[in-house]
Amino acid sequence: MFSTIAFCQNKLDVFFDFSKDIPNNESQIMINKWVLDNNNIEVVSIFGFCDSVDDSMYNKDLAMRRVNTMLAFFNKNNVKIADKVELKSFGKDFNYSKNQSENRKVEVFFKRPKNAKTIPEGAFGIRAKKELTGEETMLIHEDFTVDIANLANLVEKERSTLESKFRKAKIGDLIRISNINFYFNSEKLIEQSIPLLEELLDIMVNNPKLIIEIHGHICCNQNPNDTKLSYRRALVILKYLTKYGVEVKRLAFRGYGSNDPIYRLPEKNENERAANRRVEILIIAKP
Repeated sequence: MFSTIAFCQNKLDVFFDFSKDIPNNESQIMINKWVLDNNNIEVVSIFGFCDSVDDSMYNKDLAMRRVNTMLAFFNKNNVKIADKVELKSFGKDFNYSKNQSENRKVEVFFKRPKNAKTIPEGAFGIRAKKELTGEETMLIHEDFTVDIANLANLVEKERSTLESKFRKAKIGDLIRISNINFYFNSEKLIEQSIPLLEELLDIMVNNPKLIIEIHGHICCNQNPNDTKLSYRRALVILKYLTKYGVEVKRLAFRGYGSNDPIYRLPEKNENERAANRRVEILIIAKP
């Protein structure tokens, strides 16, 4: 069995057993040592791969779960993840090795910044605003604000009904959580939205067989290929859930950019923009 971690310049290969999304035993030992030996790096890309068994769709999903596993591992061990981290999963669309074990892997690319300085972080690994890029770039209108006072009431109303939505949902259903709101151009959560995350955590803890996929969305940007900020928003939710004990194998996440807006772009006002900056939950499995 091929079960080591290969070290190249700024690249780490982590290997998995057949059809598993958790690194094999030897890899787990090695990545823990790697974290201890590399305390000043920044992960910039994580690519997931599979062997050639099963169909491309299954393999791509498994590869993304492997990516999510490594993200959760890095988060748990306080490894810095770039704000514009590149995340990709490959089903059968890559150059296979003849040795199938070599294909069951995640490739992690990282860098050691020169003269790196520590960026203050708040909840969920939030970077300072000046460090964020403008994936939602647009002219900021005077009404580009969120009604914070009213948001608290909306959050409480939605929180009280969220458990019922999950209980009634079927596999394949998409649950829109309307009031997990983010500041413009940022994965920083508006504080008043946090009770909804707490409720989502309670639902996951109380339903240990529930498996979900977290979808991140942004507003304003009409470039369909620009999905990085939406990935980071979905990652914020994943980090929160794993931080408080939800197993990463029960979670997946995707960033959709502004490809699936509630309101047509360009939005007419801040209410429409805030609605498009959202999180949705896809039910993958439940009892």
